[in-house]
Amino acid sequence: MTANTVEPTPEFLRVAAELPDDIVITDPDIVIGYRRDESRLTDAGTPVAVLAPRTTEEVSACLRACHAASLPVSTRGAGSGLSGGANAADGGVVLSLHRMSRIIDIDPVERLAVTQPGVITGELRAAVAAQGLLYPPDPGSVAMCSIGGNVATNAGGMCCVKYGVTSDFVEALEVVLADGRVMRTGTRTVKGVAGYDLTGLFVGSEGTLGVVTEITVRLVPAPAPPLTLAASFADLTSAGTAVAAIAEAGLSCSAVEILDNTTLRAVDEVAKMGLGDAAAMLLVQADSEDADTILGKVEALCTAAGAEVGRADDVEESTMLMEARRLALPALERLGDWLLDDVCVPRAKVVELIEIIEEIAGDVGLTIGVFGHAGDGNLHPTIIFDQSDADSLAAAHTAFDKITAAALELGGTITGEHGVGRLKAGWLSRELDEVNAEMQRAVRKVFDPREILNRGVAL
Repeated sequence: MTANTVEPTPEFLRVAAELPDDIVITDPDIVIGYRRDESRLTDAGTPVAVLAPRTTEEVSACLRACHAASLPVSTRGAGSGLSGGANAADGGVVLSLHRMSRIIDIDPVERLAVTQPGVITGELRAAVAAQGLLYPPDPGSVAMCSIGGNVATNAGGMCCVKYGVTSDFVEALEVVLADGRVMRTGTRTVKGVAGYDLTGLFVGSEGTLGVVTEITVRLVPAPAPPLTLAASFADLTSAGTAVAAIAEAGLSCSAVEILDNTTLRAVDEVAKMGLGDAAAMLLVQADSEDADTILGKVEALCTAAGAEVGRADDVEESTMLMEARRLALPALERLGDWLLDDVCVPRAKVVELIEIIEEIAGDVGLTIGVFGHAGDGNLHPTIIFDQSDADSLAAAHTAFDKITAAALELGGTITGEHGVGRLKAGWLSRELDEVNAEMQRAVRKVFDPREILNRGVAL
């Protein structure tokens, strides 16, 4: 055996004997590639195999066998997660859903789409757009993340301020439970309130309650082509004033994004767009028929707060500006090793959190770039450090903990859209009260009594 493999356990051998050969992947060079997601500084074990089913029936067979053998199962979508939610357990198996990549149905009358979990979110959005419809959730990794992973983490994105997160669009699910039983939740009807909302329970459960094998999502009519405004601020306080004013005005913006000076400079180094050297920039987008009027009001509010404001001249320029926002993390990655946080605070506290992050960066001696969704208070502080240097690594951990603690102290939450995963499993107990945590553990035990699903994730 190589350093990247572990000896097959008797439990795994029992499982493998019950499954078709083409589902079970044991080549160590392939298996090791499924060991972890894109998160940084999260624990990951070494799996004995990857199970790659194509159908619900095959998923059921996999879980039934693993349950009987008490073999740990880590469910994986596209592996683009940033919290360690798809990281493997030592000696267990990775259940990869990448082969379940079919859009089953698009219903323009009911405005629904039915899809397998391995479909890439951007491909689903493109498919429904061809029929004049929109699937609104728009994560920054939309070109690579899977719809199943989005359901697992209740993903959001830049359009959340207007449209909401994944849970606002999931109407029904097919789920395979830990013991292999298959259940359906939700309805395809406009209304449906019979029984408990098990659909809502599974969305955001990070693979700890079961494996989602089919997803029915609600669609909306495609909006008008979006228009975009960029507002540059000389100081963070002015940017905060503008964010608060936009929120108070109740304007129907489809995106209100913020980039701090560190992030702006990093993006400009890559994109060469002449974004300037402002303390902060807001990118505001509107996609309704009165988008021009909405942006006019936003412009007035930003100008009153002291910003220099420019509007995109056309849809192409609007798209380019928002693509600059999508470059935020890739641009910061070029500065060194990185650790990305995901916290959410009340919108009125966004700039206060950014100011605290700047103080933390000075205290620990590291660069921290901040970008995110100012419209809903969800920020992504990105800590740049040198993983080969013990002091720098320790400073990164310190900064991460201080930022997460600050979000809680400001009345916020430890994650807005990336999930708890392994990265913040220790923080979840700090956010939840004792009774809440007890009830969540009890729910997990009901669905997975042998605790084989995504061990080490969340509670």
